[in-house]
Amino acid sequence: MSMPSRRIGAVRVGAVGLGAMPMSLAGRPDEARSLRTIHAALDAGVTLIDTADAYCLGESEMGHNERLVAKALTSWPGGRDGVLVATKGGHTRPGREWGLDGRPEYLRRACEASLRALGVEAIGLYQLHRPDPKVPFAESVGALAELRAAGKVRLVGLSNVSIDQIEQARRIVEVASVQNEFSPRFRRSEGELAWCAAHRVAFLPWSPLGGIGRGGMLGQRHPAFAEVAGRHGVSPQQVVLAWELAKAPVVIPIPGARRPETIADSAAAATLRLDDDDLDRLDAL
Repeated sequence: MSMPSRRIGAVRVGAVGLGAMPMSLAGRPDEARSLRTIHAALDAGVTLIDTADAYCLGESEMGHNERLVAKALTSWPGGRDGVLVATKGGHTRPGREWGLDGRPEYLRRACEASLRALGVEAIGLYQLHRPDPKVPFAESVGALAELRAAGKVRLVGLSNVSIDQIEQARRIVEVASVQNEFSPRFRRSEGELAWCAAHRVAFLPWSPLGGIGRGGMLGQRHPAFAEVAGRHGVSPQQVVLAWELAKAPVVIPIPGARRPETIADSAAAATLRLDDDDLDRLDAL
C-alpha cells in the first residue's frame, strides 16, 4: 500500500503509526504474535512505531516493549532505516503501579537504558512521557535538550502536555511532536491539536480508538462512526482514524494492536477519504 510522504521536520505525517504498548501490558499476546503484528504494520507501510520504557508489567522488566520492537525490526526482511521509533522516558513502574520521575538525572539514565534496549546509537524521537509536578518542567525539558545536543536523541517530543507547556518547551529545544490523548470519547486535546497544526508540529493522538479494550466497541459506543463505515464499506475503526487524519495534516494516530489483522485494517485508514458531510456529522457528535 502506498502511504503519503508529507513530513513535519523529520516526522512523516498523513499516515497511521503503530502503538506497541498493548503487546507488553496485562493481557498481552505471546512474543511470536507480537512480532507478527509489528511485521504486519511494517508490511502495510507504517513507518512510525511508538513505544516507551515503562510499557511492561512492572519495574523488573522495564524496557520490555522497546526490546520487543527492536527484535521485530531486526527480524523484519525490510530495512529499518525508514522506520522512526519513538520512545519515552519519565514514567516509572514501582511494583505494577505507574509513577513519575522527571528529574534530569533520571531522564539521562532512562535514555541510556532505552538506547541499550533498542540497540541503537541514537533514538529517533525521544519524548517526555508526562510532566512530573514535583520537578520544574523546564528542568525536565532541559535534560532532553542536553541529550539531543549529545547526539543520543535526534528529535525531542512531549506527551500529555498543555499549550503553555509546549510553548515553554519550545523556548528550550525544538519540539518535533506532541503526543496527547485524543479519540471520539476524549476530545479535550482539540486545542493542542490545533496549536500543532498552526505551528507545524506533529500531533500523535494516543488511544485514538478510545483505549485498550475499547476499539472493538466503537460502533456501539459511537453509532455515527458505524453508519459512516457502512456507507464506505469499511470498519468503524478505519473511519475513526481517517476522521483524525482529516483534522490536520500534522496528525499521526498511533492505534494499539495485538493482532496483525487489526493493524493492517488501521493502516488502510490513510487511504480512506471522508467527504464533508461525513466529517461534519462526526465533528458534531
